[in-house]
Amino acid sequence: MPARGRLIALEGIDGCGKSTQARALAGALGARLTFEPGATPVGARLRHLLLAPDAPDPSLRTEALLMTADRAEHVALVLEPALAAGEWVVSDRYAASTIAYQGYGRGLPPAALDDLVRWATDGLAADLSILVDVSVEVAAARLAADGRGGSDRMERLGPDFAGRVRKGFLAQAAADPAHWVVVDGTAEVSDLSTHIVASVRERLRDAPEAGR
Repeated sequence: MPARGRLIALEGIDGCGKSTQARALAGALGARLTFEPGATPVGARLRHLLLAPDAPDPSLRTEALLMTADRAEHVALVLEPALAAGEWVVSDRYAASTIAYQGYGRGLPPAALDDLVRWATDGLAADLSILVDVSVEVAAARLAADGRGGSDRMERLGPDFAGRVRKGFLAQAAADPAHWVVVDGTAEVSDLSTHIVASVRERLRDAPEAGR
């Protein structure tokens, strides 16, 4: 049986640059790249309900349940099979996003959300989470420059919401430094990629090389 793979999550507020860094990290490690929400057939439908600007606004608890339903499907169909087969996986968002967005951002109890996420994922936690941290102002400017400002329902919630979400990510990282790396998302893209790969190799000594 192959050694079990590792799960690395890239986290941060919208516009922080985590998707670019997730792609770069997966390439450097030869890892599978995935994302949340929407990486499965069921998840794609849930993503529309959760993020489409024309979708009806769900209640806050419903929003949290839909997010965790997407994650349950993601774990069952993508993450757990890949990890069991020995693959390393890089996910653009994972469990910490629910705590940050629905907990700190929306005001639902983080402890209750943590219990919900643990149940939905059957306890599958990221081996390492990387927070690509930028200020709310930097993130908003990037989204506007890309023509993405307000392009999904979460992005329309404004700077106060984004600020609370950022605090949620920083709080989680501060509470569990053994499983988090916080990086400056304003660094030059290639320099930041190099730093993230080096940080992963320092924390996870068995990290593979691309193509191996």
